[in-house]
Amino acid sequence: MNENIGHLVALIYGVPFIWIGVKHFIDPEWFEPIVPEILGNARFWVYASGAFEILLGIGIILPMYRSEAALGMALMLIALYWANLNMWINDIPIGGNTFSNRAHVLRGIIQAALIGVALWIGDWIPARR
Repeated sequence: MNENIGHLVALIYGVPFIWIGVKHFIDPEWFEPIVPEILGNARFWVYASGAFEILLGIGIILPMYRSEAALGMALMLIALYWANLNMWINDIPIGGNTFSNRAHVLRGIIQAALIGVALWIGDWIPARR
């Protein structure tokens, strides 16, 4: 892959994670309902996940940290799916809305795609030549 295209893809991928991470600090109440109760203090987990999203989003944009940040992003997305699954299983509304089963399946597919893209950006999945 052309190096400039790789930088652009990493930027396009990383910026939304940074923004969503910032939103965890601006409006933590929006995210709190989907934190599994077994974890305890939902606010702590919202802030922690927001911090990781910001740091890993920045890391994936910066070439010197991209590989490690991409692996961290994939692992974070796997861990955070627990909240999405909790939302689905317990029919928890977020932002005042519950999702249909179709929407939850689509979210799972998008999550898997985001994991794959992160691993590809970090060269954990080699590009075909």
